[in-house]
Order: sequence, then structure tokens, then C-alpha cells
Amino acid sequence: MTWNLLAQCLVRRKLFPTSDCLKGGQRLAMTYEELLAPRADIICLQETDRLEKLLPVLDKAGYDHSYASGPRKKHGCCIAWRRNAFSKVDSKVLYYDDEPGLSFRTRNIAHIVALRRVDSEDGIVVATTHLFWHPAYIYERSRQAALLQRTTRAFRATHGPSWPAIIAGDFNFAPHEAAYALMLRQPLSSAHRAKLAGSRVVHKSVDPAIAPEEIRKPEKVELAATAQENTEAEGDEGEGEGEEGEEEGGGDPDRVLVNTRPPRPEDGLLDDAALEELYRLGDEPAPCSAYDEGQRARAVAGATDVDAQRCGERLGIDRNSLGAYEPEYTNYTFYWKLTLDYVFLLDPPGSRSKVLRLLAPHKAEDLGDGLPKKGISASDHVSLAAELQWTKLEA
Repeated sequence: MTWNLLAQCLVRRKLFPTSDCLKGGQRLAMTYEELLAPRADIICLQETDRLEKLLPVLDKAGYDHSYASGPRKKHGCCIAWRRNAFSKVDSKVLYYDDEPGLSFRTRNIAHIVALRRVDSEDGIVVATTHLFWHPAYIYERSRQAALLQRTTRAFRATHGPSWPAIIAGDFNFAPHEAAYALMLRQPLSSAHRAKLAGSRVVHKSVDPAIAPEEIRKPEKVELAATAQENTEAEGDEGEGEGEEGEEEGGGDPDRVLVNTRPPRPEDGLLDDAALEELYRLGDEPAPCSAYDEGQRARAVAGATDVDAQRCGERLGIDRNSLGAYEPEYTNYTFYWKLTLDYVFLLDPPGSRSKVLRLLAPHKAEDLGDGLPKKGISASDHVSLAAELQWTKLEA
């Protein structure tokens, strides 16, 4: 299971004008119910705060946990697992800002754990993350996703080379963006390359000494991920106000690159070839998405409800292309309605994953005029859950 909980410290009325449950006390019971209802063996959470309330609930329900957050952040990423099924072998925090190719100091992280089954030597590697929220910074988000996949594979090689790995979380990119194609080892289109090039900048958070004459004129970026957004959106999506701060420069702050300069060779930003190299898997199978695979399989088997639960038609993705069967929406508010959350599977060599069951995606008509909403969800994101099986391939 994966779920962005919507940290209480990030809630602002102006961002969720139609919500009827923004106060912490209103959201708690709903949060616990949605969190525990799937009875998941492993849970990945983002925007996790109020740990003094959440962790006792998880403990009572039979879960151990591992939590990490970025520098000076009031919320973070939590991975929980049933203690009667798994024990923790090791964990790692990936600080994206400390890695090469940085264009914007975002303070985002990934959290990775290796879990061994209590009744055998088998295990699984689980990673969760919340990538940079700003829609215009396509390069930075693609870089972060590449580092996440590379680090997860290296962590698995150390602790369980034959174990499957899951990367789940809020990726803040849509299925037709460059980062999604790169995650699944698909070729970049000319549109992907153009958007990467347009967002390959250096922000003042990386170079505070940017000279006034170097600052790029605020530039509106055409954003694949926000094609359905209401242009009245205020401020940020939630991963910034009061934390990262708000950009100055006028225009819609979700669509404008401000306080940036063009990159120089010494900045070390990654070109397309270097980005693709970061995602290179060697002999490992290409990753897949649990929801894209699972919903596609249901459609092939004759299920008639899948078209109402997938994003492909809304985003103009051919039904035969990867990403077409991701949930119609995973983030649904008055201002933005997007598919941003995924469960990616990294099969080990010699094994193949199978999606047995999925938590059914919400249909748009179920989500009212925007989340959070009483009786629907305590967060602006909906939870995703999958029952998975790995089998050995015959030699």
C-alpha cells in the first residue's frame, strides 16, 4: 500500500476551498480507517507528520516502522510492515540534494528498507519517496527518480540480490512525462526532450550568488502534468508553503521558472544521455507499474469497468502504451486533478511479478468537488494497494 497522507502542517484553506475536513481532529479517524482497511503487509506513507498519534495506531495494529525526513522538514516518509511477517535487515535514506546534477535544493528524500521474512531467508526491498512538487522542474524530478531507482537497485544488490524490490510513493509526475518513460526504460519522445531541456536550469537555492544579469526572465512552461489543472491554482501543491517558501516573479507560480540561470558546464547537470545512463539496468528486467499492469490485464480478460478507472484517455495515451492504465486520478482537489502516485516493481533476475489484485481506483464521480472530503478520503491523495506474487522463471 502507498498513500500520501497530506501532512497537517501543510494544510491551507486556500489550497482546499471545498474541503469539509481540514482540521486535524476531523481527519484522524478517517486516516486510520483508510490506512488499516486494506490490511496490507507493507505500507509506504508520504507527508507523514503527527507521529505521536500515528505510530501508536500502527503499533497496536501489529506494524513495525522506519521513518525518515529531509533536513528541517516537519513531515517525512514512513515504511511500516507487519512484524509477524517481516523483520528489518537495514535501511537507508537517500538525500537527493547531496547527489550530482542538482538544479534545485529541494530537501526531498527517499527512504529504503530491506525486509526479511520471519519464516525464511526470502525478503523484499521497499523504497518510498515524495519527489519535488513544482510542475515546471521536470529535469529535477527526472534526476531524483533516476537516483532513487539506481540507489534502490544498489541497496538490493547488497542485502538480497534475488529479492524483489518495490518503489512506491508520490512521484509528482504524470504517466506521459519524461520521468515515467525513463522509470520504465521507454524511449524519450521529442516532446520529453524539449521539456527536459526547458527545465534544465540552476536555481538560486543551489547558487545564491546568481548575478542579476544572469537571472533568466520568468518563463512559463507548458506542463504535461497539469493539462487538466485549473489555472486559478494558488501557491504550491503543498510541498512548499511555509517550508520551501514561494517563488517571486509573477505569473502562476506552479508554471513559471523564476530565480534561475542557465546551466554552466561546471554545474554538472545531466544531459539526456547521462540521465538515461542513470536509469540503465544492465541485465535486470525493466521495471513495471503494478496498476498499469494489473488494470491492463483485467481489460484483456474482459473487465468492463477498467476504461472508467484509467487515465489514458484523459491524457491522450494510446491504450497500447505504458501508462495508459494507471488510475484515472490519484490526486484530486478543487484546483488540481492528476495521476501522480505509483507502485513500481523491480523484478530480480530470474523472477517475474504478477499482480493478483488491486485496490480499485476511485472514479471521478466518487471524489466530489475535491479532496479531502468526509466519507471519501482524509487526504488530497487516494491510497493505492496491490497484492503481488513473484515466481521463479524456468531456466
